[in-house]
Amino acid sequence: MFSQAALNATLNGTSAVLLACGYVAIRSGKIKAHKAFMIAAFSVSCAFLVSYLIYHYRVGHVAFQGQGWIRPVYFALLISHTILAAVIVPMILVTLRRAWLERFDRHRIIARWTLPLWLYVSVTGVIVYMLLYQVYAPQVAMRMVKPLP
Repeated sequence: MFSQAALNATLNGTSAVLLACGYVAIRSGKIKAHKAFMIAAFSVSCAFLVSYLIYHYRVGHVAFQGQGWIRPVYFALLISHTILAAVIVPMILVTLRRAWLERFDRHRIIARWTLPLWLYVSVTGVIVYMLLYQVYAPQVAMRMVKPLP
């Protein structure tokens, strides 16, 4: 059975891997590879955003089922993830625009902030998915079928 929530987590995780590869590439002086990885990370993140919005339009809110010490941990993670997800979008756009315009001195300045925040949002998105849909998955009520007489 298809799980759009799992797809969203996969897109987030893929974005994180592409970001890490892009970082390694630029630190190694491989500018073309860095560019390709970062464009791919942006594309995957855009696909994630579209899929995420469609999913939550269809499904709505999914309540966290965890109890005890994990509850405040989950919500602290979720709140930081959500706030930074909103903050990172314009930062990504500015960072990419500066690279596109070949203003690399200004690109580097903002990229030093954009990369770790974008990576944090991507990784915490996967963690939120794991906690919400795997570790503390909502219990699906089983339909009781009456036996035939």
